Amino acid sequence: MNYRLGIDLGGTKIEIIVLDEQGQSVFNQRIATPKGDYQATLDAIVALVELAENFLKKHVLEGSLHTSSIGIGIPGSISAKTGLVRNANSVVLIGKDLKADLEEKLYRPVFIDNDANCFALSEAVDGAAQDYKSVFGVIIGTGCGGALVVNKSIIQGSNGIAGEWGHNPLPWLNYDAESTGRSFKNLSCYCGLSGCQETFLSGSGIERHFLERTGQTLSARQIVELSRQNHHEAKQLMQDYYVWLAKGLASIINIFDPDAIVLGGGLSNVDEIYQEVPAIWDQWIFNNENVNTILTRPKFGDSSGVRGAAWLATS
Repeated sequence: MNYRLGIDLGGTKIEIIVLDEQGQSVFNQRIATPKGDYQATLDAIVALVELAENFLKKHVLEGSLHTSSIGIGIPGSISAKTGLVRNANSVVLIGKDLKADLEEKLYRPVFIDNDANCFALSEAVDGAAQDYKSVFGVIIGTGCGGALVVNKSIIQGSNGIAGEWGHNPLPWLNYDAESTGRSFKNLSCYCGLSGCQETFLSGSGIERHFLERTGQTLSARQIVELSRQNHHEAKQLMQDYYVWLAKGLASIINIFDPDAIVLGGGLSNVDEIYQEVPAIWDQWIFNNENVNTILTRPKFGDSSGVRGAAWLATS
């Protein structure tokens, strides 16, 4: 039997999973990511692979081990021009030839892709959107990412940035008529621009807006809970958030027109999103009939990224 190894290389944790031919997990392990040490990160990945394969040899396999490749999801991307890591939240990876370095240590092909791409692939292959042809995967957590999958294959784009909606400006934003009356023109983003959707739709974005409205520093989770308790500012902010998210997703539907949109990241756990957003997004969608795109939560939660990494070799 062939087994697929997937690794989610995050800023705080590294996770490995082993899937069998039916996509069932037979091994899973998480460790803390070495801080600011590239070589230690490589060594940690190698150690996890050895741990997983030793487990397979001892507990699962009958006969020889067949692991032809390893997929890795990273919080960045690989430059098509240089082959080096770019745009990574884990800055220690930037400018490194991660693929070549790991292939040298692991003696096999290594497939690397953006963590949002891995998330979307996982949910398209055997997750919440497995019955649909075209899928837009969304990450709304600390940041705001996205990915496109068609026929269970990732759409990379000529620049390797297909689906990166988080660094487009939020569409149809009325600077004068939003509930607070405050200007949003100075919402600087780490990418160097202002007013990106990430500054509205991410968890850190919600926290920033709440701080500006109330002077209070709370987590996105606390703000959501306050809104459910009818706290005025929190409830109004969440109502604004549903409108902002509806506008952002409507722009994706107008361009890509996916069968399904799957949400991931911490904010995907906000139950109200799945009722509030589809109820209003049609006013920004260029369609005079019912909108057929479904909005759904992920099947595999925060394990989708590592599962998608395991599927990279066949995507």
